[in-house]
Amino acid sequence: MEENEHTEEARERIYINGDEARFERVDITTVDVHFFDGRVIKGLEPRRLFPMTGVSRYITLLDENGDEAAIIRNLDALPEREREVVSACLDEYYHIPRVTRITGRSEKFGVTKFFCETDRGPCTIELRNIVHQIKLTYGIRVLFLDNDDNRYEIPDIRRLDKKSRALLDDYL
Repeated sequence: MEENEHTEEARERIYINGDEARFERVDITTVDVHFFDGRVIKGLEPRRLFPMTGVSRYITLLDENGDEAAIIRNLDALPEREREVVSACLDEYYHIPRVTRITGRSEKFGVTKFFCETDRGPCTIELRNIVHQIKLTYGIRVLFLDNDDNRYEIPDIRRLDKKSRALLDDYL
């Protein structure tokens, strides 16, 4: 055997582009994938390859060893039911509260506090370095990284009420 030859076969990269597979949720963050050609891959964990900027694109499906078994190119291209199954696993894994309203803001001793309502209840987001702790992506999505490294998001700032936008706009 030559030095460049490998004893293991290279794993084929499988791309899921649309409706060629069905996803079955096994537990809180795991799915089984049933391809329509008869192949089944069990116990895969969906993860975002680009968690900050690519929320719905390039979702990797990792096996129990953490090896990539398949990639979903675009979550939005999946049929609704399949998209919901994978999205539910991603939501549980990333567990990022979504800010639905900003009720107030204060600044004191270099710390800015945003008083918010989220899909998981009220919270206060404390930030010391606004420039590095608030990011606007795609012109509509806002990501917060608070002083304790907790993440929060506003998926679409256009959907915020006028008061919330006014409290936030100075920092974007």
